[in-house]
Amino acid sequence: MARFDLAVIGAGPAGLSAAVTAAEHGLRVALVDAGTQPGGQFWRHPDEHHPRPDEGRGQHLWSRFTDLRTRLRGLESDSGTAGRVELVSGHQVWFVDTLAEEFLLHLSATQGETRLPEIHAAALVLCPGGYDRQLPVPGWDLPGVMAAGGVQALLKAHRSVAGRRAIVAGTGPFLLPVAAGLAEAGAEVVAVCEAGSLSGWARRPLGAAAVPSKALEAVEYAALLARHRIPYRMRTVVTAIHGETEVGSVGLGRLDRNGRLRTDVSLADLDVDLVAFGWGFTPSLELITAVGATTRVDVDESLVADVDDWQRTDVPGAYVAGEATGVGGALLAVAEGELAALAASRDAGRPVSEPRVRYLQRQIARGRRFAATMHRAHPVPTGWQDWLQPDTTVCRCEETTLGEICAATEELGATDARTVKLLARPGMGWCQGRVCGFAAAKLAKPVGEALTVSDLAPLAKRTFAAPVSLERLATTSTESDGATSHDNDA
Repeated sequence: MARFDLAVIGAGPAGLSAAVTAAEHGLRVALVDAGTQPGGQFWRHPDEHHPRPDEGRGQHLWSRFTDLRTRLRGLESDSGTAGRVELVSGHQVWFVDTLAEEFLLHLSATQGETRLPEIHAAALVLCPGGYDRQLPVPGWDLPGVMAAGGVQALLKAHRSVAGRRAIVAGTGPFLLPVAAGLAEAGAEVVAVCEAGSLSGWARRPLGAAAVPSKALEAVEYAALLARHRIPYRMRTVVTAIHGETEVGSVGLGRLDRNGRLRTDVSLADLDVDLVAFGWGFTPSLELITAVGATTRVDVDESLVADVDDWQRTDVPGAYVAGEATGVGGALLAVAEGELAALAASRDAGRPVSEPRVRYLQRQIARGRRFAATMHRAHPVPTGWQDWLQPDTTVCRCEETTLGEICAATEELGATDARTVKLLARPGMGWCQGRVCGFAAAKLAKPVGEALTVSDLAPLAKRTFAAPVSLERLATTSTESDGATSHDNDA
């Protein structure tokens, strides 16, 4: 049994920042991450045991990562500040018990043997990050269709290109680094299809200017796209994917200013063997709901953790930082992680710098303004359901079609996402709604109606935050008598 002052879950930008800051303020910290090395999805890179000279090639904020990694290694070392951080890599938290005075985390290894099955921590900083939001398209279950984040992960960690002739489609700035990365790695990128328009940024100049470095990144990516002669098609979407056993071509459609599919415009199909889809990101909320923290709906209709101006949730001792408080990028996540660690240190009786706190709070406020502008400039198009067919698969795990979801609402009287889930089974499979949850929730409501917490919360609650073996369940400690857990009510 291991006991710590603070457990930080996730070793991405927010988690790394939180762990080193808390340890430097004297707390004993456990940093738990499913990956085998720190960095998370944003700073994913080749195996550090076999380093390459170009391990940071194409990585933004790489010097920030290497600084955090160096500080982390110093805090793990046997000299000076020995033992302030224990990095528990290759492990994930599958269950959280809320005890009277602390949290009990149940861990399992992502590969090999479980080195540390349980952790007791007086406080938690939850930095679970997020994953690609997806929308169904006819043919999206064919081999060769991938999430944009998955395509980029292959490039960053393995220098592996998922296809030879690719199209990158969806909405948001993330499409640009994915397309640029594919082109730099030797793939032919036939187009970037952006469902929105850059005019959305022009309508909100103050928010766009809140983080000036983002404009420089955009210029850099625009130059890369121009150098590789990659067309950037605005208000354009992939409406169908064709192929027998794998992707062979895609059909395109043009959207009007209201995000509805235009029927007066016909676009030629494009031959491709890779489709990289990205409709923004969705926070991972399994651990937030596991501790019982309150959630809210953000500007982009994602369910996010509700925190105060110190990153505290309404659960004593639980803090959240990074994408789980609202998708906003790595710079914002680093600032939130540091602030959460300062809050945890202060609440534990350690002195913290008040000027530093105020600086971070101002930086976070600017980051949030930019994030809100980004989400409003790149919304999921109102008419995304226009290109679906009754036999279009919505939930790939359970093979639930649009027709079956419509039958649940129109014939069986389902009026909310939870009831649709029970009747038609979207979100009941292996991924537990992580891929189809947003689409299924939207399909359960009238077109154009905004999602609410009650629509999204049942899809985010999961008894187990990660897969766990029956053997691990059978050997789990029963010490947590009297603990409070927040199980899935679906």
